[in-house]
Amino acid sequence: MLLINEKATPTVPGEIILNPIFETMFYTYVLLSEKDRNFYSGYSKDLKLRFEQHQKGQVESTKNRRPLKLIYFEGCLNQEDALRREKYFKTHYGRMFLHNRLKSYFTGQDQS
Repeated sequence: MLLINEKATPTVPGEIILNPIFETMFYTYVLLSEKDRNFYSGYSKDLKLRFEQHQKGQVESTKNRRPLKLIYFEGCLNQEDALRREKYFKTHYGRMFLHNRLKSYFTGQDQS
């Protein structure tokens, strides 16, 4: 269940403002490179800031793979679980999980 802070006012149209409980979580995320159509997975305590860093080319491993889309993320209560999940996404079974989990996202998308 996603808890959104309904009392806060977005400063950017479409911005999601999360409940403060999310400030204590670690996020495992998956980016899709629109350039090479490959996944990049990582984890961060501040998902919004980390995604902005990816978008601005400030992350060495993705700066030449932009533009990027954030296509999936999970919240973990501790850093160890987030790191374990990130490593899983980089395995064959992790990629299979993501393709299956995001099947409807990829339906109809150009896979070339």
